[in-house]
Amino acid sequence: MKKLIAPILACLLFNCTVEDIKNQAGETTEIIKSLNEAVLVNKIFQDVGNNNGGAILEAEVSASAQSKTFSKSSTGPIITVEPFDLSTFPKTTTIDYGTGVLCKDGITRKGIIKVVSTNWYRVAGSVHTATFNNYYHESYKVEGTHVVENLGEVEGNLKYTVTINDGKVTSSMGEVITYQETSTRTWIAGADTPFNIWDDEYLLGGQQTGVNTKGIDYKLSIRDPLHFTLLPRSIKSGIMDVEIGLIKNIELNYTNKTISVLGKTIPLVN
Repeated sequence: MKKLIAPILACLLFNCTVEDIKNQAGETTEIIKSLNEAVLVNKIFQDVGNNNGGAILEAEVSASAQSKTFSKSSTGPIITVEPFDLSTFPKTTTIDYGTGVLCKDGITRKGIIKVVSTNWYRVAGSVHTATFNNYYHESYKVEGTHVVENLGEVEGNLKYTVTINDGKVTSSMGEVITYQETSTRTWIAGADTPFNIWDDEYLLGGQQTGVNTKGIDYKLSIRDPLHFTLLPRSIKSGIMDVEIGLIKNIELNYTNKTISVLGKTIPLVN
C-alpha cells in the first residue's frame, strides 16, 4: 500500500492528472490491499446486522417462553432481554460474547452488543439501534452506531434500511478504518425459519464511504445488489463499484468472480 500512497500524495501536491497517478501506482496488487480494507469493513458490519437480527428473534422466543437470559447454544453468546415481556417497548437486547465465542460460521466474537428496539424485528416500522461495548470481530475492534428499520414487505420479502454512523474498525496493530453506510437489505431466504439465522440470505444495495488506514477516502457503490449468504459465508453475486482516493472505476464483480482495476481484470477470491 505504501508504494501506492506515495505517488498519489506526490501527484496531489503537483497537480498531476489521474492518468499520471495510474501510471505511477505500480502493480494492481497495491490497490487490492486498500480495496481489501474497504471490503473487510463492509463484511464486518453486514455480519453485525445478521447476528443482531438473529438475536432479536431469539429474544422474542425467550420472552414467549418466559426465559429472561439464554444462550443460542452451549457455546453461544448470552442474550438478555429488558424489559422482559412480549409487549413493552422500547426493549433492550444485550448480546454478550464474553471473552470470546467461536461461532458456527467460524468467526470468533467477543465483547457486548446492545440493541434497543421499538418493536420486534419482523414488525413493519420497527427500528433497532445497536451500539458496541469492547466488541471484537476476530482481532478487529468494532465501534459506531448501527440502525436498522423494517420497511415491511416488498414483493413478498421483508426489506430494511441500514444506517451506520461513526463506524470504526481498529486492527490489533492499531490501524483504523472509518465507515458510514446508507443501504437497504432485503431478506430473500430463511424468513420461514426465523430462529435459525444460518440459512438466511440477503440482498444488499446502497453506498458506503470511509477512510482507510492510510488516510485515503474510499467509496463503495453497489450497482447490482450483493447476494449475501451466512453459511457458508459468501457473496454469491452482485457488482460493486469502488473509488479509492483518485483511483476510480474499480469493479468488484461477484457474479463473474473478477476484479477490474486500472484496465486489468484478475480473479476475485470471495
